Amino acid sequence: MIDIKLIREKADEVKAKIKKRNMDLDSVVDSIIEIDAKRREVIGKVEAMKAEQNAASKEIPQIKKAGGDASEIMAKMKELVAQIKEEDAKLQELDQKQKELLLGLPNLPDDDVVAGDKEQNVPVRYFGEKPKFDFEAKNHVDLCESLGMIDYQRGAKIAGSGSWLYRGWGSRLEWALLNFFVNEHIADGYEFILPPHMLNYECGYVAGQFPKFTDEVYWIQNPTSNDKKFMLPTAETALVNLHRDEIIPTEELPKKYIAYTPCYRREAGSYRSEERGMIRGHQFNKVEMVQYTEDDKSDIAFEELVGKAERIVQELGLHYRLSKLAAGDCSFSMARTYDIEVWIPSMEIYKEVSSASNARDYQARRGNIRYRGADKKVHFAHTLNASGLATSRVIPAIVEQYQNADGSVTVPEVLRPYMGIDVIKKPC
Repeated sequence: MIDIKLIREKADEVKAKIKKRNMDLDSVVDSIIEIDAKRREVIGKVEAMKAEQNAASKEIPQIKKAGGDASEIMAKMKELVAQIKEEDAKLQELDQKQKELLLGLPNLPDDDVVAGDKEQNVPVRYFGEKPKFDFEAKNHVDLCESLGMIDYQRGAKIAGSGSWLYRGWGSRLEWALLNFFVNEHIADGYEFILPPHMLNYECGYVAGQFPKFTDEVYWIQNPTSNDKKFMLPTAETALVNLHRDEIIPTEELPKKYIAYTPCYRREAGSYRSEERGMIRGHQFNKVEMVQYTEDDKSDIAFEELVGKAERIVQELGLHYRLSKLAAGDCSFSMARTYDIEVWIPSMEIYKEVSSASNARDYQARRGNIRYRGADKKVHFAHTLNASGLATSRVIPAIVEQYQNADGSVTVPEVLRPYMGIDVIKKPC
């Protein structure tokens, strides 16, 4: 949520930054300013009436004690109480309207984030070279099927399109990746969390997904009560709520968490033909990193998260590029985002396996997540997240970039201790 003080004092700057996302919300900003002015007017009126009420409350006993008649003042006070109640109701209505409008505003992109959509994304750097084959290379779907790693047909049979099931060495590779990711992050000082998969509405609200994107998640209704929860679309949604409505001791910052969860995504529209196999699905596994920092330390944390995600892909030996996203391609809650995109040879395109983002204080304002700074004042924390990593595109990249002429796949060296083999071969 954007600070109302910033909107009040720098409305034109707020409008301009939102336009960098290819969104025109000038009328919304104007409405917020108009409502804010009315709110402050009503607040001033209520405070004046309450001051008058307090003064009268002290005066009435004195009049009665002196044997005087306080009936006229008491009648005025009864009228004043009714007016205060009426103005409080107006204030509550204005507060609700303002909150609804504020929730419709996305986070403001950082000053150095360029305007536009994904066409304006800028590659920052590349790692390694695109693999070259002296044989006819296969795509990951054919490779995984021939090696008995993934069963797409039975996955679709039991769960529908956009689903698959791991088996044999595919299951072992998936589990090896997840263990490798978790161990790397624990070694870097991150606390390992296994959060619930079913979350309450407040979690989506704080993360910035609700109320705007409530249709993009899977909802679960308890048939015996009014309890309604949603399946987490990413562990970030849980992790950024750990300190909701808390004041974190400054000496405990930065807070660094990782979590492993499946992620559940309800995506509208049809799947593109090139996104078959594991490239896009309704459920996939991911290890997520989240940090809580002081407001002047989040830039350092962001560089750390980007570097950590890059290092993991580098240790896997995969060719990738790091891209800085344009404002319109950053998610609703984020001020800046870098994507790590691995090369998928059969598709001849890069696909994102990690997004590192800085939400600044946007999520913290929604979740009332604060810390007491060196100045003894309470400040909103900054929250950041990065995938570390999602497996559903790492495996296609591994099997395609590491494939051999005989249809086998070489196991990346860092995964061999987890797998116990060097090469995945066709089952006999």
